[in-house]
Order: sequence, then C-alpha cells, then structure tokens
Amino acid sequence: QVQLVESGGGLVQPGGSLTLSCAGSGFTFSSYYMNWVRQAPGKGLEWVSSILSDESKTYYADSVKGRFTISRDNAKNTLYLLMNRLRSEDSAKYYCAKGPTGGSTWSANYLEYDGWGQGTQVTVSS
Repeated sequence: QVQLVESGGGLVQPGGSLTLSCAGSGFTFSSYYMNWVRQAPGKGLEWVSSILSDESKTYYADSVKGRFTISRDNAKNTLYLLMNRLRSEDSAKYYCAKGPTGGSTWSANYLEYDGWGQGTQVTVSS
C-alpha cells in the first residue's frame, strides 16, 4: 500500500529556511505527480505545490511562489520542499500527498489525491 513519510519540520525564525522531505514506498513513485499540502491551526487544508512525475514542471500557490521550491528524486523515491524566507503565516502541518495520475496531468485539488503522509509540523516564530 502507499506509504509516505515526511520529515524535516521544526521551529525556525522568520526569514529562515527549512527543507522538508517525503519518502514514498508501496507504489511506483516516478509514475505519479506529487504534492505538498498544509494545514494551519484552526484552518482548512491548503494546496502548496505540485510537481509532475518526470520533474518537468512545477506549480505553486501564490502565497509561496518565489519562496518555496518543490523537487523530487525519483531514483530515491523522495519528494522535497525547500522553504525560504519563511513567515509566521507559513506555520502549519505540511503533508506530502500522491496524485492519482502521471504524465502531464496534475491538479491542485487535494480531494483528488489518493495517498497521504502523517505530516510534519513547521513553526515559524521568533
């Protein structure tokens, strides 16, 4: 079955950087687009970023564009999220999620994602 395990969260000061990782197993990692979704305390899920299965294209929410970078290493079955210039409003639990398809298709609608990790907490505070 699909397993996704996030790591790399923690406490960071405003303006700082953090890199999240997500190790996938139980499926052919390189065949599916992958995503990051976050949930701040008391708020709903928010799509953050997606990357196509072949790494050819990446997509970002306006709130993180220019600050976050999504990447993947298909040889290592690992997804990454490099977060720079972090703000207090970036504080949330970050989830790695598997898209249901590959190729050139993708979606920012997290309701379509069919595999989720347990999440890793990111807290931005001085």
